[in-house]
Amino acid sequence: MEEKRKNKRLKISLELSVSSLFKQDNVKVDVKEAPILVTDISKGGIGFESESVLPIGYYFNAKLELGSKDSVLYTVIKIIRSAEGTDGRIVYGCEFIGLAPVLGYIFDEYEEKING
Repeated sequence: MEEKRKNKRLKISLELSVSSLFKQDNVKVDVKEAPILVTDISKGGIGFESESVLPIGYYFNAKLELGSKDSVLYTVIKIIRSAEGTDGRIVYGCEFIGLAPVLGYIFDEYEEKING
């Protein structure tokens, strides 16, 4: 089946941790340190797995290092969907909020690096 996504997903393995979530109306939720494993990334967002239950529609800040210390993105991520995964983990889909399109070159460089 052909993927109908706007942006190509690239495999990645990044470990992050979420310590607080917020909504647009400045409602903040502190969460017990929630380790996450980013499994794929695209110009539109990330997919990750976690044992923690995180609410849909909330945001968190992230620092993503794509391949080198020179390719770092600081961004806000919005959780848009979740599904039951394997081993009691939850699979999440998220989108980048306010990521400048000019930073797209970082994804292009990362894709070149992993595809050789």
